[in-house]
Amino acid sequence: MLGSTRDPEVVRVSQKGQTTIPKALREKYGIDTPGGVFIYEEDERIVVEPIPSLEELGGIHADTDRDRGDVLERVRELKREQRRREDSRADRLRPTDSEDE
Repeated sequence: MLGSTRDPEVVRVSQKGQTTIPKALREKYGIDTPGGVFIYEEDERIVVEPIPSLEELGGIHADTDRDRGDVLERVRELKREQRRREDSRADRLRPTDSEDE
């Protein structure tokens, strides 16, 4: 466990290049699991940055033709559609009772 989120911690990198962000840092920066982060190179370093939540983005792209929450609601709608597709795919891949026999 980290004594401080500023103290370096060694994490493993799998053969696929995957690693785990330590729990203390995920909690401190509000990184949901499962979820996503931005990752990029800056000044010879790899930077991992939390993606702002929908609430933090709430209407920042709204213009005079749209109400403040229109963009936020559209993003939520797209996320619901994506989750439905993922759930449907998981249901199709899940073995049925007849396959267990």
